[in-house]
Amino acid sequence: MRLQLTRRGDYAIRAMLLLASRCDEVLSGAEIARQTAIPERLVTQVMGQLVRAGLVGARLGRHGGYWLDSAGRSTPILAIVEAVEGDARRQRCVLSGAPCSLEHRCHVHDIFAAAQEALISRLAEASLESAIGSSGT
Repeated sequence: MRLQLTRRGDYAIRAMLLLASRCDEVLSGAEIARQTAIPERLVTQVMGQLVRAGLVGARLGRHGGYWLDSAGRSTPILAIVEAVEGDARRQRCVLSGAPCSLEHRCHVHDIFAAAQEALISRLAEASLESAIGSSGT
């Protein structure tokens, strides 16, 4: 079993950590790509999703880019993941991949559902600020 972000989730978290470490600075998509090793074409897509979710600010034009104000440092990691990956509480069976239902739950449904809730709860508690602080930067 692997608990792993999609590539889009990974990129969103990397970009948000960069913005959180440089609050109130406007960084271009090219600068974000350079500093995070994210392909530039994907930076634009991921940042667009984060802007639509209201997590970052954006400005168009020659001096445009993306920024995060100091209040944005308290953004929960879960909000970032859900902005680009959708609802974390997808109800799919871990055995069959089909949607779970009350009538046809597999034998391990409750075990995996509890583990999923624990992960979601932890991601909701952890902020960008706590992630930056725990990495020693």
